[in-house]
Amino acid sequence: MFVANRMTKNPIVVAPNDKVDEAALIMKEHGFRRLPVVDQGQVVGFFSDRDLMKVTPSPATTLSKYEVNSLLAKMTVKEIMTRKVITISADATIEEAALIMYKQKIGGMPVISSTNTLVGIITETDVFKAFVDIMILNEPSTRITISGDDTIGVIHGVTTVFTDMGINIMSLVSAKKSSEAGKYDLVVRAQIDDVEAVKAKLAEKGYNVISAVKIG
Repeated sequence: MFVANRMTKNPIVVAPNDKVDEAALIMKEHGFRRLPVVDQGQVVGFFSDRDLMKVTPSPATTLSKYEVNSLLAKMTVKEIMTRKVITISADATIEEAALIMYKQKIGGMPVISSTNTLVGIITETDVFKAFVDIMILNEPSTRITISGDDTIGVIHGVTTVFTDMGINIMSLVSAKKSSEAGKYDLVVRAQIDDVEAVKAKLAEKGYNVISAVKIG
């Protein structure tokens, strides 16, 4: 799954010399939290609600609403935008996007082409949607969690149990336990009629089922 398939294409942008009040109005009307700032096709900044908050007077200000609006109408986007912009390539994977946003503590990034021109924007919401689709969470299923050692062949052994029982696995994810070295959880989602029979078969093969719940 790639960024190009999950990003918002042809995003609304603002120019460096656009007025702050105009940019703020665009964000309000469309429910955006951020806008790429583009100059001649190149991303030169990022204008967000955080940038706007830096120059918007607090409720305790003595300025009138007219004075506040007048102040914002005089300021340009380039005066308060974030200039250090973290971008990502359109052909990057969705996992790379998620990792960058997690490490940099940002909620979105402009997406650029091989010629460094803006082609889209990807946000935390897009990543969440991708996660839901990857895990097939919109379809009813049974979620079985197996706890075990991080050893070769475990996934093969577990999937063999499901194959032998004629059950098609919808999704499968393994995650190392941060609190226990060498341990992991294997999460399997499938449409299962007889959950107890599957649990019994897994236990028979030596797999420790710690949870089995219906999802959706």
